[in-house]
Amino acid sequence: MRILVVTESFLPHMNGVTNSVLRVVDHFASTGDDVQIIAPKQPGCEKFLRTSTGRKVRVRRITSVPMAGYHDVRIATTSALSLRQKIDDFGPDVIHLASPTILGGRAVVAAQKLGIPTVAVYQTDIPGYTAKYGMPFLESASWQLLRDVHNRATFTLAPSTHTRDELVEHGIERVDLWRRGVDTSLFGPRHRSASLRRRLADPGERIVVYVGRLAPEKQVGDLQVVHDIPGVRLVIVGDGPDRDALQRQMPRARFVGFRSGEDLAAHLASADLFIHPGELETFCQTIQEAMASGLPAIAPRRGGPVDLIAPSRTGWLYTPGRLDELRDAAADLLFDDAKRAAFGQAALESVAQRSWPALSEQLRGHYQRAMAMHRVGVA
Repeated sequence: MRILVVTESFLPHMNGVTNSVLRVVDHFASTGDDVQIIAPKQPGCEKFLRTSTGRKVRVRRITSVPMAGYHDVRIATTSALSLRQKIDDFGPDVIHLASPTILGGRAVVAAQKLGIPTVAVYQTDIPGYTAKYGMPFLESASWQLLRDVHNRATFTLAPSTHTRDELVEHGIERVDLWRRGVDTSLFGPRHRSASLRRRLADPGERIVVYVGRLAPEKQVGDLQVVHDIPGVRLVIVGDGPDRDALQRQMPRARFVGFRSGEDLAAHLASADLFIHPGELETFCQTIQEAMASGLPAIAPRRGGPVDLIAPSRTGWLYTPGRLDELRDAAADLLFDDAKRAAFGQAALESVAQRSWPALSEQLRGHYQRAMAMHRVGVA
């Protein structure tokens, strides 16, 4: 199969979209498929991606500019004609649109003109982000943009049932589910480190870990109710524009910056509980990584976490905005060692079969379905 991935976000910027693209591209390249990537050009970018098996995947970079005030986000400025030429040069069987907005919108129009099926993968709650960044007046326009892009695609894949239902409610057609994989070969309880725990917390303290960007949409400041619990040490893994303000707000927390690979795996496995307070998560990959590390998880009862966390078995869900519920749920697990261990084991078992190769093969099935639909003129 010849697979073209068009992504709004890619290396050197690392986020959930980039991670998913890297995982599926690595899988398809290793299984013999011909894969190419189109992504925004930015400083420090490479023209080729080397996969885990040593294969080189070409990355065709297109002209882009940084978004004002948020330089990690790139806005494609290439013409539709130029993009169509790049697509036509490769001649894909199917186009994977990763979190499509501006670049993805131009790509799906080009694909329609070239007669190529497209699978749009929804990952970023852009309408929700507009409110968090003080621009609620853009929410309606954001939904209109998403409808225009996704309804041109052969079909759309949502990462969770909540997100699927929300897309349908806002007029997006032909929506199915495709969840995300987790690297069970990397994350696991075996990475628990007594020496790391000693560096992060005082003897006898319970460790709560958060992993993610330090930005308004993640609502990391809500973790203050846990930071203030006696006998608890909050560890913040990640970086972003809110870091300085959060350090002032929660002076006892350990801010360890961005971590990856086995270093990240060790920080997760060495904690006692994982909490993600963001209410705009379409999936929340870090919850799966925490569960694969043997940790119970707590998150708001909204978005992707609703599908990932089984209350009273693998963690707790709390009512969005009810930080008293968050504090009570954290205390319930932190100070009951037997319950925490049982929840952690159940969490580990719940993600054991969600490897990236398995999820990538599910995605291959979606590609094949898109190609079949296109042949018979369904979409």
